[in-house]
Amino acid sequence: MRTLKRNLGLITIGVVLLLWGCGGPRLMMPTPNVYLNEEHDPYHALNPDLKSTEVRLFYVTDRAPEQDKAGNLRYGYNRSVSMAFGDAVVDLGDNFTWEDLVQASRTQKRLKPVKLKLGKITEHIRGPKTPLPYAMIDGKIVEEPSWVEQGAQAADVFRKEIVQQLALTSRKEVFIYIHGFHNTFDDAAFAMAELWHFLGRIGVPIIYTWPAGFPGLFGYTYDRESSEFTVFHLRRALKFIASFPEVEKIHVIAHSRGTDVAVAALRELTIEMRAAGLDPQQELKLHNFILAAPDIDLQVAVQRVSGDHLPFSAKRFTVYTSPDDKAIGFAKKLFQSPRGRVGTYGPESVDDYLRVGSEFGKGNYTIVRFEGASGGFVNEGDKYGHSYFRNAPTVSSDVVLMLRDDRDPGTPERPLEHIDLNFWHIPKGYPALNPAQ
Repeated sequence: MRTLKRNLGLITIGVVLLLWGCGGPRLMMPTPNVYLNEEHDPYHALNPDLKSTEVRLFYVTDRAPEQDKAGNLRYGYNRSVSMAFGDAVVDLGDNFTWEDLVQASRTQKRLKPVKLKLGKITEHIRGPKTPLPYAMIDGKIVEEPSWVEQGAQAADVFRKEIVQQLALTSRKEVFIYIHGFHNTFDDAAFAMAELWHFLGRIGVPIIYTWPAGFPGLFGYTYDRESSEFTVFHLRRALKFIASFPEVEKIHVIAHSRGTDVAVAALRELTIEMRAAGLDPQQELKLHNFILAAPDIDLQVAVQRVSGDHLPFSAKRFTVYTSPDDKAIGFAKKLFQSPRGRVGTYGPESVDDYLRVGSEFGKGNYTIVRFEGASGGFVNEGDKYGHSYFRNAPTVSSDVVLMLRDDRDPGTPERPLEHIDLNFWHIPKGYPALNPAQ
């Protein structure tokens, strides 16, 4: 018994240390390979107001508000029963000019590191406490009218801010990033700011940041339950944003433990909308739904994703996996997942039952495999191989080609290598390096 407890304790500590990598370093991610082509300047046609080292992004959070020593607004790991909407500023490059940043964004050999700094955080509006009071009236559940009105007013304030930002771009789209375990508000802001920058600063960047980051040995258990707590709020946030008539498409990018949050929310929305005779994809305006390094039990995912037909709730349902993801490997040991976890899922794990399902389903989802250490890739800042969607220039290139250029896998513009069924592989040097670089 002592040996078992000791082993479980060591595994738990290992998961804590490994998944710490979800937050990543405070330096801008490596340049995606697609940006190493000198003949194409993706920032040339930008609105002048967007040509700045400062990135303004929006946030939705159920983290409780706090103040730092200087009295400035910050968000910690404590939970809030109400959602807040606001914006935050991230500076890409201390003492950088816009020209410096563009140059650093188009090379893998930067003259100096691009340091990320979180600036002012502004909370614009806070919604009512949830869940709203309700009663059964004439056989229907009715929520308390004044609280409903308060929520509608909060949504309208948020909509107006989003509309103003949409006016700066020709793409009337929203990109929502959902972070993973042990991530702070700052971590989420940094990840979204750099990703949006490499998406060519199109559409509107939003972080959905939930109460993660509890310190110490029990951080994973606290964050895991917080991820369950936040599903109700994410569900409401997605419906809010989808209801804005000015928003044409929504893209969701979830990482690590955030993938379980995203799947749970989408599942509940899908069931709700299909029960009402509605098409979830049309109602939610989901164009891309991305799960990167999913920290989800494989059998649980099959029940929730395949069982409730979630891939049909988005135009593209994409999963990034890697056999070299050490964090997911430790999570498998901790939870004793019988069939493994989605984050390391590959064609070798497909049994006859799943094969029939994939062949009959006609490929309405895509699994993209990244071989890190075994493929000869060395990713600085990601020694555990868990944040490869941003730290590996090949993987981030594929994300850019899918989100920015709206390309399907296997096309000449997004030349992934087909493995089998719905599986695709990212080859070394993907998509193609300019020899001059």
